[in-house]
Amino acid sequence: DLERERGITIKMQPVRMVFRTENHAEARSTKSEARNNFGFRDSNFEFSDSEQYVLNLIDTPGHIDFSYEVSRALGAVEGAVLLVDATQGVQAQTVSVLEIARAQKLVIIPVVNKIDLPHSRVRETKEELAALMGVDAKDVLEVSAKTGAGVPELLNAVVARIPSPRPSVAGNTRALVFDFAYSSHKGVVAYVRMFDGALRRGSPFMLKQAGARGIAADVGVFLPKPASCATLEAGMIGYVTTQIKEPRVVRVGDTLTDPSSPAPALEGYREPSPVIWASVYPASQDAFDELFRSLETLRLSDSALYFEEEQSGALGRGFRCGFLGSLHVEIVAERLRREHHLDIVLTAPTVTYALCRNNVCETIYAPHHFVAAKNMTVREPWVRAEILTPEEHIGAVMRLLPDYEGSAGEAKQLGANRLALAVLMPLRELMRGFFDRLKSASSGFASLSYVPADMRPADVVRIDVHVADEDIPAFARIVGRRRVEEEAERVVESLSALLPRQLFAVKVQAVAEGRIVRSRTVPALHKNVTGHLYGGDRTRKMKLWQKQKRGKKRLKAAGKVRIPESVFVKMLQAR
Repeated sequence: DLERERGITIKMQPVRMVFRTENHAEARSTKSEARNNFGFRDSNFEFSDSEQYVLNLIDTPGHIDFSYEVSRALGAVEGAVLLVDATQGVQAQTVSVLEIARAQKLVIIPVVNKIDLPHSRVRETKEELAALMGVDAKDVLEVSAKTGAGVPELLNAVVARIPSPRPSVAGNTRALVFDFAYSSHKGVVAYVRMFDGALRRGSPFMLKQAGARGIAADVGVFLPKPASCATLEAGMIGYVTTQIKEPRVVRVGDTLTDPSSPAPALEGYREPSPVIWASVYPASQDAFDELFRSLETLRLSDSALYFEEEQSGALGRGFRCGFLGSLHVEIVAERLRREHHLDIVLTAPTVTYALCRNNVCETIYAPHHFVAAKNMTVREPWVRAEILTPEEHIGAVMRLLPDYEGSAGEAKQLGANRLALAVLMPLRELMRGFFDRLKSASSGFASLSYVPADMRPADVVRIDVHVADEDIPAFARIVGRRRVEEEAERVVESLSALLPRQLFAVKVQAVAEGRIVRSRTVPALHKNVTGHLYGGDRTRKMKLWQKQKRGKKRLKAAGKVRIPESVFVKMLQAR
């Protein structure tokens, strides 16, 4: 449902199809051009009227949050179809995925999609894509997935330009796990690309990185639904039913091999590490156990999701979760709400900080744990971002960067009217609504992609929030020093508007580095203690007013403010 609503690919889908070329003369011409322009490597390839061609295809996500999974899928194939929307043109994520494909030394076929739409920019998009890849615009194919226009020509180009899988050179079984699914009955079903040897139903296997062993209960291919077969041979893409039911044992990028004669692990494996953090709490503490089971279920099919239990004085028990990026946060939250029918409270994403002293660093995930003392340096993660924008909006984009501590680097021309701008900025600022501001500054035309850079010294300050002279850790936040005044005013004004009125005046203060940066007093509720009186001497009323005044003074000295849960929810989500 999320994929259809957003028009994006979240879960990659493999499929095996059989294709017979229909226009052999055109296909031969395409093959000849491919040798010159695309580095086609199989010089012995010839089309045959009597043969069909088996295509192993994987539809991958394009968003940068899933770049590692995309890299493993690209590592499972010999070529890639780079599909660009003709209504949007080349996006920043297009460049990112292209770089991953080039690093894998794949044959790349550039294609422009949605040519049937009346507002499509086919010519401009072809020029942008040709400039990006360094080829002629006539080598960029045009298709419409809706009407089918250009699809036969694309499939002919796939057969002609992309080389066949190399024959197995080793007898040892070796396969790349590029994705997986989970079944409560079958356990983990690994999606694999066979590189060497063969795997049969009932064959023993070993996962090199995890060290786990098992027996393949079933093997098969995707047609597009899973279909069992006798053997997975070198060059094929299919699935292996592992019967492993422990989470985080089967990992994307691992190598599946024969335990009796294990083959060397394939290159490129790494542990997915969280980039940003957010806390998830059940709206009702009665649903805590259900939230835990739901997160465990999601982790069975999402190896990048990390979570650990935490306690909040305001919201009770919940989980501190690590995500690959902001889109990953949205997807997990929506799956909890839709698939598991949970009512959750999701805090605003934050980043990790490293507090270092004498070359010993402590990683901090929560703002209220952040305490920077003397002789201690603070480091934070930075990102290398790339912004693609039309030339007429480059000025507005450049003016936006200083507000987010970003520095512009090299700008490259991409097509006739589009620039690719390199930017370096703290991840903390990128998570602070930068993408929304970028879209506004460029009238919706700019796109953004980023990759983690390194940890750099951070000039940040922790803002604590006091209500009636009591520190509320849940409202603490870490901001850049230059934004202390702005953020302190925002949090004080927001909290003052949300707090219910008390019988005494309540001070709301934002404190940073031992000083009160902003303060506001929420006035007390007015109670008319003389309303029941009628007539008589005024001194009767004055006595009641004095008594009320003394009572408010005592209440203010000893009373505490109970902050409703709804206030915590609104404040945490508004960060």
